[in-house]
Amino acid sequence: MKELLEQVIAGVAAGGIYASLALALVLIYQAMGLINFAQGEFAMFAAFICWVFLDSLQLPYALSVAIAIALAFIGALAIERLVVRHFERGSPLIILIVTLALFQIVNSIAGFVWGYSPHSFPSPFPARPIDMGGILISIQNIGIIAVSVLLLGLLYLLFNHTKLGLAMRAAALYPDVAQLLGVRTGLMLGLGWGLASAVGAVSGVLVAPVVLLEPNMMQSVIVYAFAAAVLGGIDSPLGAVVGGLSLGVVLALIGAYVPGLADLRLALSLLLIVVLLVVRPSGLFGRQHTQRV
Repeated sequence: MKELLEQVIAGVAAGGIYASLALALVLIYQAMGLINFAQGEFAMFAAFICWVFLDSLQLPYALSVAIAIALAFIGALAIERLVVRHFERGSPLIILIVTLALFQIVNSIAGFVWGYSPHSFPSPFPARPIDMGGILISIQNIGIIAVSVLLLGLLYLLFNHTKLGLAMRAAALYPDVAQLLGVRTGLMLGLGWGLASAVGAVSGVLVAPVVLLEPNMMQSVIVYAFAAAVLGGIDSPLGAVVGGLSLGVVLALIGAYVPGLADLRLALSLLLIVVLLVVRPSGLFGRQHTQRV
């Protein structure tokens, strides 16, 4: 039982990382009805920026993270304004190609600037475990869980208790009506991209100490985040969190108790995406879409 609880807690911590990136995917989907395949690379790039401030400029950890998040927000907002907005009303296939191009461009720039050798990234949390009734729990895992819960809480407050959040939701769900009511829908879409990138930056900073910092570090994490978003509902922030935490626990238990499948966890996540899209496309918490014929 002790080992089981330790694995569950470790899985929840990993799921918190998946959930934070899944939240970013959901935010983009809510804003524009599309999946941003470059979201993981945006998070990776933000982590590199944070590392530069920490390693080269020797800035305090909290300040470095705050600057990286702010730059991630501004950068994504600029990309949406300068590039993506020209394809907003185009074919979904064209937008898919654009996000895949952004994926490769951002990855290549990171590799060109910082190389592909792994770099150590400091964690804000101590590595030592604490003993809670005979159960060893990593302080880093507790910190990751706490950050994920805080992130969800802040997003909930933003979208449900602020005028800006309500305007962003209106622009995403009913753009024509929102525009008639004076909402600047184009700006709201850009803010959605910026906010998603800022949330993704948090995920990148959480991942980097665990997997080491290098340009390809988010490529498996983004698959888990996609699976989490599809599981919970691609249009549901709460579903993204529940899906991420659930997936993290399941994968941790598979790694601990079914070692023969440990190397297939990424493939199993892809299989989960396919099965869910066939059986329940809206996910656990997503809105059911009906169509009259």
